[in-house]
Order: sequence, then C-alpha cells, then structure tokens
Amino acid sequence: MAEIKLYKQDGSEAGSVKLSDELFAAVPNQHIVHEVLVAQLANGRAVISTTKDRSEVRGGGKKPWKQKGTGRARHGSRRSPIWIGGGITFGPRLSRVFAKKVNKKMRQKALRMVLSDKVTNDAFIAVEAFDLPEAKTKHAAAMRKALPASDKAAVIVITVEEDAMRRAVRNLENTTTIYAHSLNVRDLLASHTMIASKAAIALIEKTYLV
Repeated sequence: MAEIKLYKQDGSEAGSVKLSDELFAAVPNQHIVHEVLVAQLANGRAVISTTKDRSEVRGGGKKPWKQKGTGRARHGSRRSPIWIGGGITFGPRLSRVFAKKVNKKMRQKALRMVLSDKVTNDAFIAVEAFDLPEAKTKHAAAMRKALPASDKAAVIVITVEEDAMRRAVRNLENTTTIYAHSLNVRDLLASHTMIASKAAIALIEKTYLV
C-alpha cells in the first residue's frame, strides 16, 4: 500500500497514513480522463440561447403582394427567413442535447487515475482531522498557511460531519470543498492540491473501492 505523510492542522507531522493501491496507485491514461472530463462538462452545460423559426414569429398571415404583375420577386409570407423580422434558419434551439454518455467503469477508472496523480505528484495532503474552533475563515486560512502548498489552489475533501470546514472556506481564495462521497474528475482537476482528513480518506476508500 502507498504511504504518505500525515499532518496536523498546525502543519506539524503526525506520522503517516496508508492508501489503497487500487485507488491511489492506478496506471494513468490521459485519454480516459479526457473523455470523462469532456462528458462531465457537456452534461453540466445549460441550453440557454434559442431562436424562433418562421412558424413562431409574428405576422405573415397575408401574402405581401400578388404573385404576378408587380415586377417584384414573388413572396408568400413576411415570416420568411430572407425578410427582416422573419424566422431564423438553423438557429440555436432549446431542444439541443449536449449530453455525452460515459459508462460507470470508465468514470471510476478516471477518478482513480486523478487521485493517483495527486499522490504521485505530492499534491495529496492528508490531515489528521479537521477540528476548527469555529467555522470562520481565519481558522481555515491559518490551516492552509501551515500546510504544504499553501500558495496553490486546493480542494478540501470533507465528510458530512466536517461541514464546519465547508462554511469556513467559503470566503477563502483558491480554496473549495467537496464531500468525500461526491468526488468527481472536474472538481479534482480544477485544483492543484487535494487536502483530505483521515475520516475523508476512509470514506473515499469505502465509497469507491467496490
């Protein structure tokens, strides 16, 4: 099993913690990680822009002018796309679907690869416990300053019982939180460093070692 240093909140070392090789020592494959990341971004994309086609715009109930004898081109409706104020041809529609399907095994593999990459590049910091006196930004900032990679963007992995940490870092720059049972490739890749408590690590292994 892989073994990394264990820190206290004040930055002092508190021994080490063992990590499952199956979850934290996976062989990297950039293609799989890329596929899962693209799918996650696509599935989270909101369809906002839309246009009206010729059947939806106002007007056009009457033929603009008679078919023959005027010397002008024939037209049947002012709602035609070639008219100002007419419908839009092939414009964006709310019915568009950007979703991409990725099977469960591929998602699990990608997550393990990202976790393993954090460990390999010394971007995984294990903390004995998140025990803040109060859920205040100053306490979270002091912890981040004391731990390694304090100048790097970090995602803090917590359990539900450690929710005080989530509230404490809401106003902290370059720091976000995520629950251990809700890990995903996008949020882990968005930050350089991953900080997790022993309780969160145990929950990660319990959740994803299936």
